[in-house]
Amino acid sequence: MSQKKSRALRIFDTVVQSLKGVEYDYTQGSINKAVFLLAIPMMLELSLESVFAVVDMFFVSKLGPNAIATVGLTESVITIVYSISIGLSTGATAIIARRVGEKDPASAAHACAQSLNLSIVISVIISIFGIIFSGDILALMGASPEVVSEGTIFAQILLGGNIVIILLFLINGIFRGAGNAAMAMKSLWIASITNIILCPVLIHYFGLKGAAIATLTGRTAGVVYQCFHLFGGKSFLKIRSEYFKVSFALVKSIVNISWPATLQFLIASGSWIVLTRLVAETGGTNASAGYQIAFRNMVFFFLPAWGLSNAAATLVGQNLGAKELERAEQSVMISVKYNIVFMGLVMITFLIFPGQIVRIFTDDAAVLAYGSHALQIIGAGYIFFGIGMVMTQALNGAGDTKTPTLINFVCFWIFQVPLAYLLAYTFGFSSTGVFIAIPVSQVLVAVLSWYYFKAGKWKHIKV
Repeated sequence: MSQKKSRALRIFDTVVQSLKGVEYDYTQGSINKAVFLLAIPMMLELSLESVFAVVDMFFVSKLGPNAIATVGLTESVITIVYSISIGLSTGATAIIARRVGEKDPASAAHACAQSLNLSIVISVIISIFGIIFSGDILALMGASPEVVSEGTIFAQILLGGNIVIILLFLINGIFRGAGNAAMAMKSLWIASITNIILCPVLIHYFGLKGAAIATLTGRTAGVVYQCFHLFGGKSFLKIRSEYFKVSFALVKSIVNISWPATLQFLIASGSWIVLTRLVAETGGTNASAGYQIAFRNMVFFFLPAWGLSNAAATLVGQNLGAKELERAEQSVMISVKYNIVFMGLVMITFLIFPGQIVRIFTDDAAVLAYGSHALQIIGAGYIFFGIGMVMTQALNGAGDTKTPTLINFVCFWIFQVPLAYLLAYTFGFSSTGVFIAIPVSQVLVAVLSWYYFKAGKWKHIKV
């Protein structure tokens, strides 16, 4: 009994340490403890983000199918912004983690400053484009005239204010690379809690536009919190004003890692956009609305698993910097094991209770039927989602962003999109064919990413 109590106390102590964000050398000691110290705050960080995604859809769904379709189509486009954000974050995490592993905090802080410069320039370009062409983008996505009319302002607000989305992801990537996962967790919690509080209030007064305002307000709160700690003098990264002077060599290094990572997620996001349009074309507004509800529920469980994958990326980067190659590989395999368990439980839930889950968001019989169908089919591949996430993030954490990009291109554009069209049109499965193509392609992602990780070339990438 005493041994069980002792083990429980150790686990509890590890959880407390992870939430406090205590300094820890992830290149030494227990690998299991290192994984937990990083993974717990990273999973909690993205868990609340996934809670917001579901809460947001819950309140938006009360505005009717057009509103649901508008949010779904717009967020399919916004995923491009998320892709750029994640790409920049991936590059920053890889470089900063490597410098931290090498015990060179000054170079890590310099890379942080240059990443911020780059993100601001990119966000301004997106803002201009998004504000001008939001309506055209929705129309191009296959939205009905009613959806375009209602949703243009929603898209303009989110695209026009994309800077806070990009900065929130980037700075959290910086914190994660430095090993301060707790700070990243707290900043996203602030953003998400603010969203959750404001969303029903602003939707009540401003309709769909209120949801966009709530989102940006929440993101802004998170960024303010991040900057307070990043520049407040207590951060591990001591950022000096001179670090913001453009260093073309360092910017080039960041871009070399970030652009394949950005392209990697753009490829995945682009395929999701095509699939979203294909569902709307073959099933209509009800199918599109059902698919968006299913997608939000998928994200609810997808993001915590992504947090565990981010832990693997940080451990790989820091251990490569410390020349601990075997430890880097072991960290990834342990992370895979935990993700398989988590995603396996989610898969069982989706297979058994799809109708009960979707019914929380809609009473519309047609939307409910499509949503339940999509959740059950896509959920069948969740274990493979988990394996692929950890493996690709491990490669990214090593700075080998080109390999996952190639994997995504092959699996999503060479395989998934053609398969979806083939099943939907040639074999007459309609939107069901699109749903089937998603888990099937994830099996291929898992197999290829596993193969390239075990090949070991990532261990010799220089960043």
